[in-house]
Amino acid sequence: MSAGRMVAAAALTAALALSTAACTPPPGGPDPSSSSSGTIALLLPDANTARYETFDRPFFEARVHELGDYSVLYANADQDAAKQQQQAESALAAGAGVLVLDPVDANAAVTIVTAANAKGVPVVSYDRLIAGGDLAYYISFDNEQVGVLQATAFVDAVLAADRGAGILMVNGSPTDSNAELFRRGAHSVIDDSGLRVLAEYDTPEWSPDKAQAWVTGQITQFADDIAGVYAANDATAGGAISALKAGNVDPLPIVTGQDAELSALQRIITGDQHMTVYKAIKPQAELAAEVAVALLHGEEVTAPMEIDGTPTTLLDPVAVTVDNILETVVADGFWTVADICTPPYADACDAAGIR
Repeated sequence: MSAGRMVAAAALTAALALSTAACTPPPGGPDPSSSSSGTIALLLPDANTARYETFDRPFFEARVHELGDYSVLYANADQDAAKQQQQAESALAAGAGVLVLDPVDANAAVTIVTAANAKGVPVVSYDRLIAGGDLAYYISFDNEQVGVLQATAFVDAVLAADRGAGILMVNGSPTDSNAELFRRGAHSVIDDSGLRVLAEYDTPEWSPDKAQAWVTGQITQFADDIAGVYAANDATAGGAISALKAGNVDPLPIVTGQDAELSALQRIITGDQHMTVYKAIKPQAELAAEVAVALLHGEEVTAPMEIDGTPTTLLDPVAVTVDNILETVVADGFWTVADICTPPYADACDAAGIR
């Protein structure tokens, strides 16, 4: 593995349609003239999922900043695999010494890994596992367990509500390797629960609009038979809930989610959404930054496990309902009570004891 090639921030800005975050060492940090410098590319997949811009990118860049005088080349592919390929090629051409890649399409991204491997540039597979190539590291969450957590809470709530056994499943993007793991984990619980899957949908690009349109069609077909909607993340949950409300489905079915987005927590407090899954993104992003810096200098990295021969760290997800918001996302500083309990939600927060 090659050490990173130094590239000035100004030259990078001119060379790439990427945003460049030049990292200045904090007081008492590494001397910029030392070997604590180089360039790392962070390539994220989309803006539909709020976490990437709100948490992953700033946490990653902040940790790199702490570790030395490094530059971070950042690009978001807007759910376009071809665009991500171009961004990766530009980053490699500009001298990125490590790619931290969250792929739009796990299979298409193999081409990026192959190109990086040919240049001796290590690739960290971030959040989603790339389908092949010589990966230096993989960091994510136990994504099958995410589906298990979602479905366990979902099944319990649907059965407790006693509104029927018909459910819809709004899965994630068919190009996202994690979406299959979420679905598999969910089915491992739902298939033995006695609930009946009325229809199931893989949501292209995790699009809330496409999730909304699909659920609207199912309301026309199944009407009052819908007791719950398994939604694979908070964005698709938002689309499903919009469809249910527009279709005057009453009472509102049980709806799941994932990512602990602020809007989802507010829906949970008001009773529109039953649960979400909190994934502690800060340790994920910070570990990715630490691994990237080590790889930049050609250091060996190790992990607690391997997947397909790749050193791997999988972090634990946590189910969040109205009953444990304070003990999870608030306790971790992911969101504050002030963030969640804005004036439109103040009464609901008071009723839920969230203060």
